[in-house]
Amino acid sequence: MITLQSETLKAVIHPLGAELQELSHRTTGRNFLWSGDPAYWWKFSPVLFPIVGTLKNGQYSINGSAYELPRHGFAREKEFTANQISECEAIFTLCEDASTLEVYPFRFELSIRYILSENQLTVTYSVINTDEQPIWFCLGAHPAFAVPLADGLGYDDYTLRFNTPETTGRYGLQEGLLLNDTAPLLNDETDLPLSTELFARDAIVLKGLHSNSISLVSAKHPAGWTFDFSGWPHLGIWAAKGAPFVCIEPWQGHADTVDHDGDFTKKEGVVELGVGERWEREWRLEIRD
Repeated sequence: MITLQSETLKAVIHPLGAELQELSHRTTGRNFLWSGDPAYWWKFSPVLFPIVGTLKNGQYSINGSAYELPRHGFAREKEFTANQISECEAIFTLCEDASTLEVYPFRFELSIRYILSENQLTVTYSVINTDEQPIWFCLGAHPAFAVPLADGLGYDDYTLRFNTPETTGRYGLQEGLLLNDTAPLLNDETDLPLSTELFARDAIVLKGLHSNSISLVSAKHPAGWTFDFSGWPHLGIWAAKGAPFVCIEPWQGHADTVDHDGDFTKKEGVVELGVGERWEREWRLEIRD
């Protein structure tokens, strides 16, 4: 485990999957990340690479060959090399190996950088093409935040608030694959009240948002956060059935659509990266306690 500390926050990251497993306030001890209770879901904040979500028939094709990948890819189950830069910064790195080349035929370097600064956490994802040919990939974040954050409050005492009014529908999922039609969600609104019923049909998948941040707020307690997802084209919001958490998931790419033909290079949101090129995205969380 790697432990980072700022004046305000403490973060604990496991090299397996470079997974953030704790983000707590050093004075109050309040943990803003969820507990990882396996009764609901045993993950905390997995990285999704080189795919996000589910592949149609569990397969994809590239350069004329077919491959199989599990949901969300393999990086979340791989041991990263940890390098602690300072008390408040660490970098975790993953490269291809024999097992990844069997299911994803590219050489790459994936790094995840964690930086604490006062009451903020910044997480930066970087992919470098170390192959001798272009590579294609998708990537997503999947942090799960505790709800409620204070004793005596319930899940439905909280609201997710976008920083810009949104008129958008939610894309549905059918056996993990994305439907092409949407159901109504927001109509020139900023607020999405939390409820367990909200996720009865799986994750909320959003595209084309005007907002670049979303906040967890409650009228009954000041503790909460603002999550900045600038630059990510897709956003997932999810919780397991009845679970005391909400996942905010910025994505570059998403699950295959129900009518996808399996060609990985034609997936919506897929990144094509030239030889020696680097791709980066980050999300940033600002805590209120």
